[in-house]
Amino acid sequence: MDKQSGFSHLGDAGEARMVDVSGKSASSRVAAAEAWVNVGPEIAKKLRETGGVAKGNVIETARLAAVMAAKRTGELIPMCHPLTLDSVDVTGELAGDRVRIQVSVSCEGKTGVEMEAMTAASVGALTVYDMVKSMGKGVEIGPVRLLSKSGGKSGTWQREDKHDAAG
Repeated sequence: MDKQSGFSHLGDAGEARMVDVSGKSASSRVAAAEAWVNVGPEIAKKLRETGGVAKGNVIETARLAAVMAAKRTGELIPMCHPLTLDSVDVTGELAGDRVRIQVSVSCEGKTGVEMEAMTAASVGALTVYDMVKSMGKGVEIGPVRLLSKSGGKSGTWQREDKHDAAG
């Protein structure tokens, strides 16, 4: 860790680096994240009535994309360690004019699964966008945020404002 900045992914000279986890013990790691997609009233009505668009079932496709993304996080984020995941649980729901993608990821490992949960939620949200964009380009993604994490040296963290993310 760069002693000046406190960022674990920066070396002493400020260069990006992968954190050395070789001295850490494996422990149970769990992280949960969510992403919101504001699809607007017209698209939400269509999803409520049919569950899908011409491309197929929107929430189910986003759920599958999120699982796939979690498994490939180490390939997508340069300094992430590739992890063997024990589980990836993804739910999607329509909440008013928004879609909520919620992800929980777990593994037995030397480093946390926060990035896997966040990547999965993000790709799930991007998949919703891709599925509905033909009906309107004004769809917005956000927030994407970590809800909780447990395991490792830093222990447990829980988001305090667990309401449904202002939208």
